[in-house]
Amino acid sequence: MTASSNNDIKLSPEQREGLLETLKARFEKNMNRHQGLEWANVQAKLEAQPDKLWPLHEMERTGGEPDVVGHDEETGEYIFYDCSAESPKGRRSVCYDREALESRKEHKPHNNAIEMAAAMGIDLLTEAQYREMQKLGKYDLKTSSWVKTPESIRALGGAVFCDRRYDTVFMYHNGAESYYGARGFRGSLRV
Repeated sequence: MTASSNNDIKLSPEQREGLLETLKARFEKNMNRHQGLEWANVQAKLEAQPDKLWPLHEMERTGGEPDVVGHDEETGEYIFYDCSAESPKGRRSVCYDREALESRKEHKPHNNAIEMAAAMGIDLLTEAQYREMQKLGKYDLKTSSWVKTPESIRALGGAVFCDRRYDTVFMYHNGAESYYGARGFRGSLRV
């Protein structure tokens, strides 16, 4: 679930223009991620929903390199994922959620993936979304990314993350309170 408290945050005209230029350049450079889609339609959707620019700005600011990876024919929404080669630098060294953060007695990380994503207005990728993203390129060859953990696993204290090694996408588990310098999280946004 995305955060609704960020809907009133506005970008300056300069930030807005810079973000749209960056997104357009990335869109045009990586057409394999969104074959058959046109930037003009994406930009029109963004201009009609300016509240979606803040989450995209936050994705960009934290190193996610957001890009369009699909179009939902039923809703008309464009789907953005973090497409940085490695897990976004500005979102690493975090445990999975608040409960995990509070369970640590010492050496607590500075934040957690679930609350960071909510504050940014984005959703953590699910395992299925992560695997779909990996069909568009090779991501997390040196890092890993937390993904949305099923409640049954989380209730037992665990959390799951994914990466790509040996030209294969793997899903692993860890205690939700764990954190590593090479593990962050990737998000999605529908516009």
